[in-house]
Amino acid sequence: MRNKIVSADEAVAIIRSGDTVASSGFVGVGTPDEVIKALEKRFLDTGEPRDLSLVFAAAPGDGLDKGLNRLAHDGLVRRLVGGHFGLVPKLARKAVSGEYEAYNLPLGCVSHLFREIAGRKAGLLSKVGLQTFVDPRNGGGKLNANTTEDLVELMEIGGEPWLFYKAFPIHVAILRGTTADPHGNVTMEKEALTLDNLSLAMAAKNCKGFVIVQVERIAATNSLNPRAVRIPGALVDCIVVAEPEHHAQTYATHYNGAFSGEFRAPTERNRPMSLDERKAIARRCAYELPMGGVVNLGIGMPEGVAAVAAEEGIINLVTLTAEPGIIGGIPQSGLDFGAAINAEAIIDQHQMFDFYDGGGLDLACLGLAQADAQGNVNVSLFGGRLAGAGGFINISQNARRLVFCGTFAAGGLKTEIRDGQLHILQDGRQSKFIDKVEQITFSGELARSAHQSVLFVTERCVFALTPEGLELTEVAPGVDIERDILAKMGFRPIVRSPRIMAAAIFDPQPMKLDELFLNRPLSQRMDFNEERNTLYLNLGGYRVYTSADVEAVKDALLALSSRLGRRFSAVINYDAVDIAPYMSDAWFAMASEVERACYDHVSRYTTSAFLRLKLGAALGDREAAPHVFESRREATDHVLGRFQNPPAPP
Repeated sequence: MRNKIVSADEAVAIIRSGDTVASSGFVGVGTPDEVIKALEKRFLDTGEPRDLSLVFAAAPGDGLDKGLNRLAHDGLVRRLVGGHFGLVPKLARKAVSGEYEAYNLPLGCVSHLFREIAGRKAGLLSKVGLQTFVDPRNGGGKLNANTTEDLVELMEIGGEPWLFYKAFPIHVAILRGTTADPHGNVTMEKEALTLDNLSLAMAAKNCKGFVIVQVERIAATNSLNPRAVRIPGALVDCIVVAEPEHHAQTYATHYNGAFSGEFRAPTERNRPMSLDERKAIARRCAYELPMGGVVNLGIGMPEGVAAVAAEEGIINLVTLTAEPGIIGGIPQSGLDFGAAINAEAIIDQHQMFDFYDGGGLDLACLGLAQADAQGNVNVSLFGGRLAGAGGFINISQNARRLVFCGTFAAGGLKTEIRDGQLHILQDGRQSKFIDKVEQITFSGELARSAHQSVLFVTERCVFALTPEGLELTEVAPGVDIERDILAKMGFRPIVRSPRIMAAAIFDPQPMKLDELFLNRPLSQRMDFNEERNTLYLNLGGYRVYTSADVEAVKDALLALSSRLGRRFSAVINYDAVDIAPYMSDAWFAMASEVERACYDHVSRYTTSAFLRLKLGAALGDREAAPHVFESRREATDHVLGRFQNPPAPP
């Protein structure tokens, strides 16, 4: 048929009992509510189809009745395979109770599995999920005793453990776009995300199944720009034109052109958060933002970090991302989560997880529901509530640095920030720091073996993951360590000499992070370790525009050498250093001179591959040490003699 436009009722009539149905959608972004509603109506009217298997990466729902929540009727669904369940609670409850066979797999792995199914592969091979509840040694992602089939296998390849996620046929894909022509070609110009629509369409079609696409309008035949077509008509069986109320851009916003890239919205109109415990947590997390780095912000508490970055004027100094495919801009919160204002790029979801799984994130800021003494974190199943892992496992396992954030306790916590101090008016009923987490969504043991930098940020204190376990490193002003922290924990952390959290966090005025990051005095950029005889010089965001900028660094280093009366080693952070072209010769001549005069050994690092190339070449031309590393740990290991194979100079 050349004209593929049908009613929603006609489209869902092709779904048979026992089919595996995959739906697009990330919260309300891209969720095909018109078709899902028609499927519910058909079942309630006729009792058919029955025993469906539902597959979804994120949770296409609003936490109440929309999205896949519509399908939580007895007999309609037999099996669930999902990445995130927090916004489909009706399905989640049936999964936990054992009414359905149910699996929670990492969102990124489900997304990648669609692509593997499209290519008729046996499945997905990944390290994501090792030592978590997805690992077959810990349950294989099964959510109840009635779920018996193994969808995840442990394999050994080259002497290393891997997880194999098995492929399965997809019989029907229900997708969403903006505009379609009668032949079924679909564009997505008003959608906030592109998600996995193309992979899902290919997967269903190559499994000899059906593809239904919900759109908001119809264009004339052959009128669509082929470069704008995201789902080719050759893959599409049915086009359903939705009613406007079932095709909102998100569940919170009917349409915002700044979400889809139609225009750029003025960011100064964003209202600052009020100063409470949530903002205090977001502010402390913002101190960890890497200048020039790529960052992921998770759902919930981490969403506030974007608002703080915008308020502080540093939103353009980092690249914020969200797992459904957002790069740059300001990620949104609540039922707008997944969308972003003024995104620089919107890519497919599986492509974003290619980047995440490969280690592309410099920092991830994620929530936490439970943590224990070994640094294990649970966000997926706690207190009988199934939230699901979502992209948490992919992100947390592969980011270079991690910040977990959340209130110290849950259930009734009331605080007040007054006179620069945190006052706990009523503590929460459940501490999040317990003896043993109910489910391991993040493995502290795996993080330690990978030398991952991990912080736990709460409104009253900060912990760091060390080889020995969690260490209390910072305490909020006004908080009593024994009464407000240690007495409320299910284990005793390591306590050495915790410092007071930055006063600016608890001040109603902006923290002036732009000045701190860009105009930080050299005295605050230099940290000398006497035991190692090593200087850690943080030049992150340093601007070299004048000869005075060059001389200031030179004088500070020569002064340190004179005070010590000996040579020393140096580890230098070059993240987001801004060296004006006309100052390049002077800067690198200074670097070479100081190296000859002061250093025993020196290493430099930056997350920017381009900057590593430029630095290595410039330093090598001046006979300075050309090794530029990707991380502080690699640079430090090289200086201390632990890194045996430094990268060759460019």
